[in-house]
Amino acid sequence: MKLARIVTLTLALAFATAATAAAQAPPLPDVDRFGPQVGETVPSFSLADQNGEARDLESLMGPNGLMLVFSRSADW
Repeated sequence: MKLARIVTLTLALAFATAATAAAQAPPLPDVDRFGPQVGETVPSFSLADQNGEARDLESLMGPNGLMLVFSRSADW
């Protein structure tokens, strides 16, 4: 009987703590506003590639242009 009371109290405390944490979480951002939108012109940039060489937008473009794919999440 005493064990059941302790387990019930522990579970109630855990759920109350989780509910409080969820209530205090910041609102989710509007992901539709992140990064360039489909069809939008990308500003010029320069980044290092996997070999450490600097690449800019113009050096990556071919005769038919360039297709960039942005991934908003990469959890490796």
